[in-house]
Amino acid sequence: MSSVFNTFKELHQGNQLFVLPNVWNPESARRFQEKGFPAAGTSSAAVAASLGYEDGEGMPFDDYLFLVRRMTAVLRIPLSVDIEMGYGDSPDAIYANISRLLEAGVAGINIEDSIIGGEGRVLQPAASFAATLEAVRNRLTAAGAHLFLNVRSDTYLLNVADKEAETLQRLRLYEASGADGIFLPCIAEEAAIASAVSSTSLPLNVMCVPGLPALRTLEKLGVKRVSMGPFLYNQVYDRVGQLSDAIATAGSFEPLFI
Repeated sequence: MSSVFNTFKELHQGNQLFVLPNVWNPESARRFQEKGFPAAGTSSAAVAASLGYEDGEGMPFDDYLFLVRRMTAVLRIPLSVDIEMGYGDSPDAIYANISRLLEAGVAGINIEDSIIGGEGRVLQPAASFAATLEAVRNRLTAAGAHLFLNVRSDTYLLNVADKEAETLQRLRLYEASGADGIFLPCIAEEAAIASAVSSTSLPLNVMCVPGLPALRTLEKLGVKRVSMGPFLYNQVYDRVGQLSDAIATAGSFEPLFI
C-alpha cells in the first residue's frame, strides 16, 4: 500500500479532528508544511483564481496538473487534490485524469456530485453519480492503485429541498460505491452534522463557513476532517488590497515593514 496514501487515510481515523489547509500554489503548501500541518489539499477555486480562471472547471486540467506537480515536488506531507467534477464527461475520462494525479504523487482527491450547466450548478442524479464513482473505484482497484476518494455532496451548498433526507440517501449510495470519505460543504448546524455522522461509517469532512461550530465541538460531534476552502486565499489577497491602500495613504512603503 502506498505510504503517502496510508498516512493520509490514517489522519481520518483518529479521535483528533484533522484540520486540512487548502492551498493554491507550491509556496502556500510549503508554508503549511513548515507550520506542522500533517497534509494539505488544493482548493480548486483558489487555484483557478490564482491563474486567472473562473471556478467550475474553467481552468484547463493541464494547467492544474502543472501546479499539482510543483506542489508534490516541494512537499513531504500528503497532498489531496480537488478535481471538481472530474474534468471529464465519462468515467474513463475522469479516471485518465486521476491516473495523471496518481503519477504526480497525490494521496487523495475530492470529487463532487453537482455539475454546472446553462442554469447554473445543480445536483447530478444520485444513482448516475454513484455509478461513475463505482467505475472509478473499480479501475483503481484493478490497477492496484491507492487513492483516498473524498466525495463531495452539494446538498447543503445548493440548499436543495429536503436536504437532510437527500443527503442521507446519497451518503448510503456513495459509501456502497467505494467512497473513502464524505464532504458536505456548507453544513453548519450541530443537529444536521450529528445526523450525517451517525448515518455513515465513512469519515465526515466539513468546510469552514460562517456559523460553523468550533473545532472542539466538531470533534465531539464526530467530524473527522475540516477544511478551509478558498477563504484563506481570499483573506490573503484582501490583505494585499489593504496594504496597497496603506501605502497610498502613508505616501511611503513603511506599511510593508510594520
